[in-house]
Amino acid sequence: MTLKDVMTIKEAADLWGRPVATIKAACMGQKGYPPRFREDECRQSGSIWLITRAGMERLYGKQPEKK
Repeated sequence: MTLKDVMTIKEAADLWGRPVATIKAACMGQKGYPPRFREDECRQSGSIWLITRAGMERLYGKQPEKK
């Protein structure tokens, strides 16, 4: 894994066209449900959430191509 394979939730949301809140909820879990990302795919560093490209692709598929 390289540094290019790790991004902030905001970057991931922009690249995949998903709301930031949706991705953050998938990292944290919500309403009694466990997180959808595995521990090695998403974590919080201070106030910033980091996520791997592999985790995004596992849950949301390949990154959509820019139009």
